Amino acid sequence: MPHGPQIRIPATYMRGGTSKGVFFRLEDLPASCRVPGPARDRLFQRVIGSPDPYAKHIDGMGGATSSTSKCVIISPSDRPGHDVDYLYGQVSIDTDFVDWSGNCGNLSTAAGAFAIHAGYVDAGPDGVREVRIWQANIGKTILAHVPVSGGAVQETGDFELDGVTFPAAEIVLEFLDPADEGEDGGAMFPTGNLVDELDVPEDLVAGGRLTATLINAGIPTIFVNAADLGFAGTELQDAINGDPAILKRFEALRAIGALKMGLIDTLEGAAKRQHTPKIAFVSPPKDYVSSSGRAITAGEVDLLVRALSMGKLHHAMMGTAAVAIGAAAAVPGTLVNLAAGGGERKAVRFGHPSGTLRVGAEAVQNNGEWTVTRAIMSRSARRLMDGWVYVPGETIA
Repeated sequence: MPHGPQIRIPATYMRGGTSKGVFFRLEDLPASCRVPGPARDRLFQRVIGSPDPYAKHIDGMGGATSSTSKCVIISPSDRPGHDVDYLYGQVSIDTDFVDWSGNCGNLSTAAGAFAIHAGYVDAGPDGVREVRIWQANIGKTILAHVPVSGGAVQETGDFELDGVTFPAAEIVLEFLDPADEGEDGGAMFPTGNLVDELDVPEDLVAGGRLTATLINAGIPTIFVNAADLGFAGTELQDAINGDPAILKRFEALRAIGALKMGLIDTLEGAAKRQHTPKIAFVSPPKDYVSSSGRAITAGEVDLLVRALSMGKLHHAMMGTAAVAIGAAAAVPGTLVNLAAGGGERKAVRFGHPSGTLRVGAEAVQNNGEWTVTRAIMSRSARRLMDGWVYVPGETIA
């Protein structure tokens, strides 16, 4: 059987926050991939190296983790008041699936920088350039404040981000009106409650009841108390990801929470919605040692948070989940707020497996319903490679 040549597509490999992804300009994609559909999904999967039963991504650009199996499309925006549209695809590692249901907060940082790299936004004079991003997955506005120097993005600097090995230039992100996620709509608290009692099988949680805060902000997230699941809240990746039974338990709880939030129609639907919602467990501050070996004291943080992404404990914290943490912390009475000591707050610093992160959020209550007007945090981004990515021609045939 004859085989055709590979095709090459202009692409940029970028780190954004604690994630990496392959970035494309919309006009550089093959015509069949410029619109949603199977051709685009197949292209992204082949670029990343999925589905891979070995879960290694040897034959692709992915890194076989939820933080590195990502593709992004950037294009000029027709939406008034916005510079670019940003569309994000989370590529499943070992199954035939691309999840378009949510945003990647970490790569939102790189989206702002890439808009300038790609020539969609003029760098302008030295200083900080505001890039107005329309996040097309969830229909929200993100402001990226990107440092520029010499007519280009300033990528090097001394800003340190826990979970990233080397310092870089700081990029401040503002997530405007981050609640009410895209296609699913609804209030920030979809059940109308700050705290819900979930009915769960007794083999998952003793007593068959689990207290949870279900929130749509940044990304749909299920927050539970670490102690209710028998955890300290100081766990690192190996303690969770090295135990298949624990991971299966979290996935079952995630499905129950997703059903309660109205994100899926049946528990089985969670298998085709791997990127959202996230599930995270919280606890009051405690001393612990981060994955880099740095000692984190209880006095450095307001609470501890561990979050799972695509079925595994994240090595740091997803940017969108950080928005959810900040939003929930700003609302008195949520599990996140209570773990942080309760009361009103406009910012929170939390401990995660790689260190700490601060996120600010402004919450207001109108007619008994809470909303968050914006969430703010600092990340960094850097180009790792520019050029072409190659895929077999039959990928999109």
